[in-house]
Amino acid sequence: MSGFSGLEIRRIVADGDLDGLLSAAILKRFWPDATVLFTHPAEIRSGRIDDWIGTDTALLDLPFHPDCGLYIDHHLTNKPTNEQEKKQIDTGGYIIWQDKLSAARVAFESFFDLIDLSDFDVWMDMVDRLDGGKITPAEFLSDHPVVWIGRTISATDPEYCRTLLNLVTSGMLPVDIVNEEIVSNRIGDARLEFVSLQDMLTDRSEIIDRLAIVRLDGAGIRTNGYLVTAHFGDACDACMIIHGYVDGSIGNKERWPLSASFYSNSFLHEDGGVFDLTKLACAFDVNGGGHANACGCRLQPISSEGDCENRPIDLDDIQKNINQWLSIWADR
Repeated sequence: MSGFSGLEIRRIVADGDLDGLLSAAILKRFWPDATVLFTHPAEIRSGRIDDWIGTDTALLDLPFHPDCGLYIDHHLTNKPTNEQEKKQIDTGGYIIWQDKLSAARVAFESFFDLIDLSDFDVWMDMVDRLDGGKITPAEFLSDHPVVWIGRTISATDPEYCRTLLNLVTSGMLPVDIVNEEIVSNRIGDARLEFVSLQDMLTDRSEIIDRLAIVRLDGAGIRTNGYLVTAHFGDACDACMIIHGYVDGSIGNKERWPLSASFYSNSFLHEDGGVFDLTKLACAFDVNGGGHANACGCRLQPISSEGDCENRPIDLDDIQKNINQWLSIWADR
């Protein structure tokens, strides 16, 4: 791609994680005056930020929105259809969906001929492997600066995300960013939370049919699959992590809704895992999705037979969702 003729990006909407932040930093380098919003896939799918998205908006590492001007992603379940791609092109927009390990890699390869991104080289390998499930146990448990910077990032803390974004966009390297006071303090907090989570796993987890089930609902804590699968080792092929609150809601950064994340044990299965986990993420939530080896969804109010019901979700629905997912998992 030689350029983005006729495209002027004034807004960048990115997922509030390491991959989204690096993707946003790359585009911010090209469009330095663009305003950046960090969000979550559920907020795109729910329409909560529709007013933010227009032809002057780049959407990164998130579900597709037809009103955006530039779309960059790598998640299989977010891949735009041929019809959506044609409409985007007809209206002067761009879709860059590629089967890469990270959205940041897609952005990097799309822009490196247009602007100097040489300082991003030190980020890209680890971002790829973290987001694509290619990290080793030793790397996950190491003091690698990119690993720890990633553990401090959350869309629930937009001011901190913007601070990090400015540091990355300015060209500061990871080994220097970790020594910035605000980042160093956040890493200190993340280290304490990391130890706390390790202690919680034994009390809040069980393994059924080689699927580790972690109940973090109501705990006010999130984690990804690396910590869980590193903790249980070769005893599980994948994990299911429940987080959020029964009374939570999309957009409430203090009490997010009940959700589930599914991860293959990439330490044990380096080539994707034994099961397409999107079958779990998409079983009840029409907005669920992600990768076959890493995906997620919101829990739904369902009957004991597994039928979705039109009512508020309650505490009993957690186990009902889990039971249905275990049934689907059993057919792998």
